[in-house]
Amino acid sequence: MVRYFLPLRFLMLIACLGALLGAILMFGLAGAKLAHGAEAFWMSGFGQAGEVSAAVMGATDAFLFGVVLIIFAYAIAFGFVFQVDGEARASIPGWMHIESVSELKHILVEVIIVYLVVDFATDLATDSDVLSWLTLVKPIAIVLIASALRLIGPSPARDQRHH
Repeated sequence: MVRYFLPLRFLMLIACLGALLGAILMFGLAGAKLAHGAEAFWMSGFGQAGEVSAAVMGATDAFLFGVVLIIFAYAIAFGFVFQVDGEARASIPGWMHIESVSELKHILVEVIIVYLVVDFATDLATDSDVLSWLTLVKPIAIVLIASALRLIGPSPARDQRHH
C-alpha cells in the first residue's frame, strides 16, 4: 500500500516551484525598492534620508524573504522528496540540512521573528510622527513569539547535531 502512495511525494515539488517563483518575485521587489531608494537619494541627496532608509530596509526585508523561500524550497525538495546521501550531503552546509517537519517549522518561526524585527525597524524609519501605543504591538508580538520559541527550545534534529 505504501509503495502506491510514495510517488505522491513528488507533488511536493509543486510547492518547491511555487516557493522558487515567490523568491524570484521577492528579489524583483527588492530590486525595485533599491532602485526607488537610489532615485530618492539621487534626486534630493540627504534630504530624503528617511525615505532612502525605508527603501533599503524594505529591500533587505524582501531579499531576506526571498532567501528564506529558496531555503524552504531546497529543504522540501531534498529533505522530503529526494534522498541525498554521501558526498553530496557532506558538501551541503550544515544549516541547510533539514531532518523533519518540526525543524522546518522551527526555522519558519525564527524567520517570522526576523521579518517582524525588520518590518518594525522599517516602520520606525518611515514614520516621522510621534509613536503611538499601536506601534508597540509589533515589538510586543516579537517578544512573545521569541519567548514562546525559547520555551519550546531547539528542534530535536538541530539539538542532536550540536552534540
